[in-house]
Amino acid sequence: MSFPPRSLKFANKIIIGLQRIGLPIGTMHLITVPGRKSGQPRTTPVSPLTVDGHRYIIGGYAKGDWVKNARAAGSAVLSRGRKQERVRLVEIPEQERVPVLRAFPREVPHGVPMFVKTGVVPDATPDGFASAAPNVAVFRIESA
Repeated sequence: MSFPPRSLKFANKIIIGLQRIGLPIGTMHLITVPGRKSGQPRTTPVSPLTVDGHRYIIGGYAKGDWVKNARAAGSAVLSRGRKQERVRLVEIPEQERVPVLRAFPREVPHGVPMFVKTGVVPDATPDGFASAAPNVAVFRIESA
């Protein structure tokens, strides 16, 4: 199991702050889900990607708090800059994750180094991402 680097929390705070004042960065969006214990909104940056006409987000740390919160809530607010959208999050089964993971390096190239550096995937190739299917969470984004 890989763990996020300590610097990720700091970087996320900067990205969240910039997004909230209306400065979107790359393909990044913010996902806000209620905490599964506190019910308080919890926000983290994500990079949605589109595969075969459906939008997805990948949780590189399947046991991370935002992933656990998303599983419990089943819905979220997805925002980019000042635009917000209420969405449903449907976790897809492991056998359906591979096409989405294979598309990630092409669709979200700026996100690849973090996945490789932290050991979530063995390398930056589509095959490397596909091999992570058992260890990551993939959610389909649907309109609420």
